[in-house]
Amino acid sequence: MARARWDRTKGRPEPIRALNRVIERDNGEPLVDLRKACPSVLILRPTVIPYLRAGVAAMLERAARALPDEYRIGVVDAWRPLARQQRIYDFFHECAREAWPDRTRGSIRRTILRWIAPTDQKAPPGHCTGGAVDVHLCDPAGEVVDVSAPYERFEAAATYAIGLTEEARRRRFLLVEAMLAAGFSNCRDEWWHYSFGDAGWAVRTEESVCTYGRIELPPALYAEQERLAEEAMKERVNPFLPGS
Repeated sequence: MARARWDRTKGRPEPIRALNRVIERDNGEPLVDLRKACPSVLILRPTVIPYLRAGVAAMLERAARALPDEYRIGVVDAWRPLARQQRIYDFFHECAREAWPDRTRGSIRRTILRWIAPTDQKAPPGHCTGGAVDVHLCDPAGEVVDVSAPYERFEAAATYAIGLTEEARRRRFLLVEAMLAAGFSNCRDEWWHYSFGDAGWAVRTEESVCTYGRIELPPALYAEQERLAEEAMKERVNPFLPGS
C-alpha cells in the first residue's frame, strides 16, 4: 500500500535552519525516572532509557490520566545519549543509500532528516534534551492499539494522515488531544513524537527561546539499555525497501 496522503495545513514544518535560530536558555531542570514519576505510563521496550525532564514527566503523567480507562500511554523512546542518536542517524543514512544508490548526498540527507535529527547542528536533537518522548496508545494490558489502519505505521506516520479508518482516527486523536492538552507540541511528520521545551517545541509554537538544551546522565544508569539497543539495531530491516 502507498504512503497515506496528509493534511499539510495542520502542524508546522520544522526545518533545521529554524531550529538553529532558537535561542537556548536551559533552566537546569533535572531528568527524572519515569518509573517513579509517571505511575500511569507503561515502558514498552527494554531499550527505553526511562528519563525525561521533571516538568515533561509531569505533563506525560497528566496526559496518561486524561485518557479513558480502556487506554494507556506507552513510552517507546525518551531521553537518548548523543551516541545513540548518532547510531540511529547512521542507520537511516546507510538504509537510504542502499534504497536509492543513484540519489545525491543532499537528497539522501533531506529524506532521513524527516525521521531523525542530526547531531552536527547548533540545535541539539530533542531526545537528547530530555524534552521529547515517543509514545504509543495501548490497552490496559500493554498491547499497542492500531492508530494507522488501513496503513502500516510508517505509511501513515504523518499525524494528520488522510484515509484512516474511523476507528483508527478516533484512537489516534485520543492520544494526540491528550498530549496536546497536557502542554506538548507534536511533530506533524510523526504522530508518536511529542516534545516540550526543546528547539522543536519552540519552532512549532513560534517561540524564540527554548528552555532545554542537551543534558547528560551517568552512563552507568543506562548501560544495559544501551547494550540492548545496540543488539536490537543489528536486527532492524531497511525501512526504505519495498516490503519492509
